[in-house]
Formats: sequence, C-alpha cells, structure tokens
Amino acid sequence: MAAIDRETETTLETTRDRYGRTVHHHAAAAARARRNAAAVEAYATHLAPHATHLLDAARSNLDELPPARHTTAWRTLLDALAASHSEITRILSHPAAPGSVAEREQHQLLWPHLAAWADHSTIATDLADQPHQTEPKLTDEERQMWTEMAQTAQRRGELDLIESWYAADGRRITLAYLVEDDTSSTVVALAGDPDAPGWEVIGHYPHEYAAGQALPRAVPPGVLRADASRFNRPEPAPEVSLQELLQDVVEARAAGDVSEALLSATQQGYDAGPMVRLKELLHTAGQFANALETVQSRQIAARLHALDRQLDFLTREIHDAAEDLGATVAVLPPHRTPRPRFINAPARPALNTTPPSGPAASAPTGAARHR
Repeated sequence: MAAIDRETETTLETTRDRYGRTVHHHAAAAARARRNAAAVEAYATHLAPHATHLLDAARSNLDELPPARHTTAWRTLLDALAASHSEITRILSHPAAPGSVAEREQHQLLWPHLAAWADHSTIATDLADQPHQTEPKLTDEERQMWTEMAQTAQRRGELDLIESWYAADGRRITLAYLVEDDTSSTVVALAGDPDAPGWEVIGHYPHEYAAGQALPRAVPPGVLRADASRFNRPEPAPEVSLQELLQDVVEARAAGDVSEALLSATQQGYDAGPMVRLKELLHTAGQFANALETVQSRQIAARLHALDRQLDFLTREIHDAAEDLGATVAVLPPHRTPRPRFINAPARPALNTTPPSGPAASAPTGAARHR
C-alpha cells in the first residue's frame, strides 16, 4: 500500500497547479481509480486469505495481556478491521465486469476499508506476531541500588537517554547510558517518566542489543488524532509559498503589490497563508507534545502554546501593517532605476577571434641567484 500510495501521489502532483489546486480532474480521477484497483488486487492476493486467522491470533494474544488503558481500544480496532474485511469480501464475492463503471464504483466503495487496513493492521500483526514478554526481575536490593545510582547520575547530567517505548502492560520503558567514567558506561532500563518522581531501574545490560533481547518488546505507538489516515488524506488546500510571496515583494513597484503579498501571508480560512499555517503547525505540535504525557513534554507544550499566541498577535500586526501600507497608494521613485546584470559584467571577446597580445615580459632586473 505504501508503494501504491507513493505512485499515486506522484501522479496526482502532475494534476495540480502551483498552488496545489486540482486542475486536471479527469487525470486525477483516473489516478485514484488505478490506485483503488491496485489496492483491491493487493488485498485480495496477499491479505484476504489470511485476514481472519490474523485477527483471531491477535484477539487470542490480546486476551492474555495484562489490563491496560489501551487494551479496550485495541479490541475495538480489531472489531473494526474485521467489519472492514467482511465488507471487502462481500463486495469481492460479486465482482462487476472488468473495466466497467460498476467495477470502478465498487473499488471506490472499498477504498476506505482498504485504507483502514493499511493504516491500522500493524497493531493486529504486532499482537498476532509475538506473545507478551516480561523482563528478568531484579531483587529489591538491586533495584534500589541501581535506581539510586541512576538518580545520582541524572543529577550530575551523566544519564543519557537513548530511546523509549511502551510495553504491552502500559509501562513506559526508557533506555539510558549510565556514565561511569570517561571510557565506560552501562545501559540501564528505566520504568516510568525519567523527568518525574517515582521512576526506577528495572534492568542493567552491557549494551543496547542485550537490553532489547531481555526487555518487553515495544507495542505500536499511539496516534495524535484517532481519525487521521496516511492513506486517505483530504484534498490539499490551495497554498501560496512563502518563497513566491517574497519574490512578489522583490518584483513589486507599488505599495499595493506588497500589501497584497502580506495580506496573502496572513489570510485566514480554507486557503490560509503561510503565517496562519505556521500558527496551526505550532498549535498542533503543542497538542502532540502535551499528548506525550511526560513532565518535560508538557513543559514544551506550554512553550509551543505561548509561541502560538505570540504568532497570532504577530499575524494580526502584519495584517494591519499590510492594510496601512496599501492605503499609502505609493509607488517606488523613478531614481530606483533597473540595472540589468550584464551592464557591469566584463566584456567578453568575440568568438573565433584572437585575443590581443600583451606586452613582452620584461627581463629580470636583479642578478640571477646562484646556489
């Protein structure tokens, strides 16, 4: 599906103008029809014969996992994938004539279900693939000793975080280098938020590979928005690039032209300008940071939301300045005369001509040096 999606997006780019608006609608519809047909063929060939067994294995392993915040949502997702599989097989059991309009309509109806499998089947395959794994337990004395060592190293700035993931039981596990001296360090595994009180060391290992073999495996991470889809994205909104607006200003002759460029940058709504898009980016990034649910990420979320508010104020100020600039009805004075680039360029000799000879080299004025 990823390969099909990349090929389709490459084709769809050729159907849009420089602002992202679809202008060749028939070519775009044909590209999506080819995408739908390729996805149906791939599903029918590679997944349909195994989907029921995959979902059954995923449910079986899910029942063996300890209860956690995500297990109910995973069951709901598996049920949704099962419903999509049933709908796909029902439609495919009564195929329309190849190449007909009815077949294209069938494929279009199937596309949301195929996209759902492409987006979310990793959770099903992950659950079906491997059973739950627990790490070897440290004794209470070992756990306390290593935790105190790691906390002391953290206060010294010598606990370097490597990566983190969530285990099936809902714990956040983080690998870190516990620096012992300038030449050696130990990999330790922490359970909990390293920036909040209450975390503890649950294992120590000579290197990362050993840690990965001993610790519970990572489960698929969550999503920021439950309805987001990589394979079923909405049509992109028209957008003028910041680079194009900058060039408009460079080429402008009248204040109204620059005013229009600034107003385009701060435009609100469906075809919002770059300043507004940047504000949306900061706002969404702040939501993401907050959704990470760690102490440090919430602090970063607060910073991003503060920047979001500052950018909102700046956008309104730019908009007001643009309107004031347009009201001046001024133009650039004529003494700012264009100067083509070739005017100051050095003259080049004509082709097929011999360059004029220079003066003969003068004889050396000093006596020759002898060794």
